[in-house]
Amino acid sequence: MLGYTVSRLLQAIPILFLVSLMAFGIIYLIPGDAATVIGGPSASAQDLAQIRANLGLDQPLHVQILTFYTNLLQGDLGRSLLLGVPVTEAIIQRSPVTIGIAIYSLVLTIVLGLSTGIIAALNHNRWLDQAATIFALIGVSLPNFWLALVMIVLFSVNLGWLPTGGYVPFSQDPIGWLRTATMPAVSLALLQAGLLTRITRSTMLEVLSQDYIRTARSKGISEWKVVGKHALANVMMPVVTVLGLILSVLLSGSIVIETIFGVPGIGALLGNAISSRDYPMIQGGLLFVTAALLLLNILVDVLYTWLDPRIRVGGGK
Repeated sequence: MLGYTVSRLLQAIPILFLVSLMAFGIIYLIPGDAATVIGGPSASAQDLAQIRANLGLDQPLHVQILTFYTNLLQGDLGRSLLLGVPVTEAIIQRSPVTIGIAIYSLVLTIVLGLSTGIIAALNHNRWLDQAATIFALIGVSLPNFWLALVMIVLFSVNLGWLPTGGYVPFSQDPIGWLRTATMPAVSLALLQAGLLTRITRSTMLEVLSQDYIRTARSKGISEWKVVGKHALANVMMPVVTVLGLILSVLLSGSIVIETIFGVPGIGALLGNAISSRDYPMIQGGLLFVTAALLLLNILVDVLYTWLDPRIRVGGGK
């Protein structure tokens, strides 16, 4: 297991290197002069020169690359032009917000997706199966930003049950955190819950048709034991496989959702950086999100290997 984990970590290094090159090249993909784009039409020549100096654009290209990777290896992602603080510090401050909502959303996704998919499979071709199929179809069809806006109008404006936006830290007020985090989490979770429902349903139907399930039933074992002890363990394998994809979508979708609900997380931080042309923050945010997604996918792969050691034995080393 340790060898497999180390192997997966080593495989992530080339990806991080390519993404770092992309992050470094972002500022050179801007049409025209980057300093002029950042400073705007009212910037003086002295202002433009200061911007170039702050970004290191007044140095030769090889010096810029060397400086970029030297700082990167030291954990220095530059200084935000908008906030005036180190990018690393800003990301660390916002990370707990995004992580908390992502975990909340993941729990909702797993609970809704697994339970609905299992219920649909156990009631194959009945009205519960049809209802679960409709739920999954709606979940994978609705854009999360549209769902977020509808929830604000319904639950905040019309019913007044939840606040329209903002964020309360969990450590300060758990109930307040639940109220402010519920709509963003549901907006992110519904799409993934629909996907997980479809996967769970199809996998459970396949597992329930296996010989060992029929044998367990013929021995008089209760249906709940057959499903919970024998079938569910095999259903979890495909579920674990898509967890990496689900986590990736949850993190990437947080940019839009956090902006809509005014949640001060990494998503909103990157959204503001993009709209304000804060290129050091965009570069640092891109690297941070990529590293986080790679780490999450490695953890999912390790979990999958732990659940099915045949992968490790058959060539996962």
